[in-house]
Amino acid sequence: MDEQLALLIELQKAESEINKLNVKCRDLPEEILKLDGAFKSFQTNLEEQKSRFADIQKSHREKEEKLKKDQESLKRAKGRLGEVKTNKEYQAVLKEIEIVEGKNSDTEDEIIALLEIVDTTKDDLRIKEKEMEARRLKYEGERKKIEEELLSLDRALLKYSQKNSELKSRIASGFLKRYEAIKMLNNGLAVVAVWKEICGGCYMNIPPQLYIEVQKSMDLHTCPNCNRIIYWRDRNEKKN
Repeated sequence: MDEQLALLIELQKAESEINKLNVKCRDLPEEILKLDGAFKSFQTNLEEQKSRFADIQKSHREKEEKLKKDQESLKRAKGRLGEVKTNKEYQAVLKEIEIVEGKNSDTEDEIIALLEIVDTTKDDLRIKEKEMEARRLKYEGERKKIEEELLSLDRALLKYSQKNSELKSRIASGFLKRYEAIKMLNNGLAVVAVWKEICGGCYMNIPPQLYIEVQKSMDLHTCPNCNRIIYWRDRNEKKN
């Protein structure tokens, strides 16, 4: 195979790899953002649930304090029954006792309801906190994996960029200009293989005589349909 053609083939392979690596380098940070968003969303939800639980506990404590004070008021009211002098005063104290007992009964019902909510919420939080730990470990593991992949991609990009520069330095300026011009017109793909008279760039048939000439590799040839530089590759040949 012509040396310049061989160099152009290798240059195309190197630049194709660079393009693939750049796509991955662009997509992986987006994956990190998605991971961060999903984890933060669950974390925020858990914190909000903890905050609601704290509010319920506070309400429960306040109800218990209120019941304690109202029970003291009830005790004092009952103590005044033996001190009243008139039936009117007696009836007034009885009415007061009835009102306080009603309030206490309502408060007790509220305390019982809150206790049930506290127990249920506490169980839910225990489950969520275990899930949070599992999610955190998974999140950190996946994030670390992506970060390591990004570092690996950076190293690969450096390797192929250096190879790209080295190949260009060995290609004759005329061939390189031709390569760059064709690449610009064909979405970055300037050199393609042909097999069984089919161009690997536009997937159209090339003339039989041209196909024979390409197999001989005597010169640089281009596809008459897409103008890409073409070379023959035996797809039946086993890869090492």
